Amino acid sequence: MLKYSNDRTHDLAKDRVFHALADPGRRAMVDRLCRGPASVSELARPLAMSLPAVVQHLQVLEESGLVSSAKQGRVRTCRIEPQALLSVEQWVAVRRASWERCLDQLGAFLDETSPQAKTRRKP
Repeated sequence: MLKYSNDRTHDLAKDRVFHALADPGRRAMVDRLCRGPASVSELARPLAMSLPAVVQHLQVLEESGLVSSAKQGRVRTCRIEPQALLSVEQWVAVRRASWERCLDQLGAFLDETSPQAKTRRKP
């Protein structure tokens, strides 16, 4: 496996979040939990999968840190953990800023070299 950085612990956390969000069913669960806590049964209701499959998906979400759950009596309630997205949000923001700088430079270059710019410069 290629080594992308020296801080693999930090990268593993991001990797787990990206892995958890890669599945549409898990993304649907995260979307639902963004509206508030829900029981496992509530999360399973709109999904076309068995309850054991939902539980397995929730385990992936919990391992990523995106979701936490607590059992009260016979009901397991899940909650979103938004701080798990912070490292991913920062990672995306750095890349977005870099691409925006590159695109701004490209735009400036194209403005300078376009035929309209050349005709405007002539006296």
